[in-house]
Amino acid sequence: MPQPAKRSRISVGATTITYLPDGFGAHNPDTLFPGVDWTTRPGHLDDGQLILTFGSFLIQAGDQRILVDLATGKINVDVPGVAHLEGGALLRNLAAEGLSAADIDTVVYTHLHLDHVGWTSDVAPLPGTPAAHAPSGLTFTRARHLMSQAEWQYWTTREADLGGPDAEAVLKPLTGVVEFVAGGDTIAPGVTVEATPGHTPGHLAVVVRDPSGAGGEEVWVVGDILHSPAQIADPDLAFASDVAPDQARQVRDRVLGRPDTVIAAGHFTDEVFGRVNHEGDRQRWTPVADTPASR
Repeated sequence: MPQPAKRSRISVGATTITYLPDGFGAHNPDTLFPGVDWTTRPGHLDDGQLILTFGSFLIQAGDQRILVDLATGKINVDVPGVAHLEGGALLRNLAAEGLSAADIDTVVYTHLHLDHVGWTSDVAPLPGTPAAHAPSGLTFTRARHLMSQAEWQYWTTREADLGGPDAEAVLKPLTGVVEFVAGGDTIAPGVTVEATPGHTPGHLAVVVRDPSGAGGEEVWVVGDILHSPAQIADPDLAFASDVAPDQARQVRDRVLGRPDTVIAAGHFTDEVFGRVNHEGDRQRWTPVADTPASR
């Protein structure tokens, strides 16, 4: 049965990318992927639930330490008809790498759904529930906080829905602090962002290359371009909260079709790093033989 992914690491030249789990959600699959017959896709459910891992990717490039996304934060909550969500392990897993929050130079948000922003401040937003009290500050006080301007504008000019960022716990602490990046911008040696809209209007992927130029392989940290390995074999599977499903499918096709690419899919169970192998008109997910982080 699929299990939440554990801490693991891969390297691109001298750059390391480490997956830091924060928690997991056991979801109603019919809510996340409406209309899908999971009996024809064996091996993806655990006791009828679709498990999604929540976490962050730590990129260490030269003297830069970057976190991509901030998971769920300290929560343990049931969302009726949707999921049971648990989080809170991110800082412990960061400490296991010998680092503290003060050591992070940059935070990059692929997008601002609540399971990607939970450690923004010291208040973890709960789904559909306003923050109980005002946060005292950002968790990563020394870090630049980066996202696309389209993502910020989308969430600050409309009322957040169930999956959106909490105004008190997320948006207010970032106001006046957030910096905007666009597709093609370099944020560290060998580390760029790419525009991948569809799941949300300003969704970004983070791409890691060997800064020395010695190798041609890339790692794409894909955020919510992908939620489940089932989407590798069947890219038609549309996630319920994609704001533009056709655009999200086009982005998914483009990323899955890239040669010499390792995909870092933070919601996947078991292993988050892998390659997409093409066999005729079929696609297959092959986990990368990564280096387990010390546990």
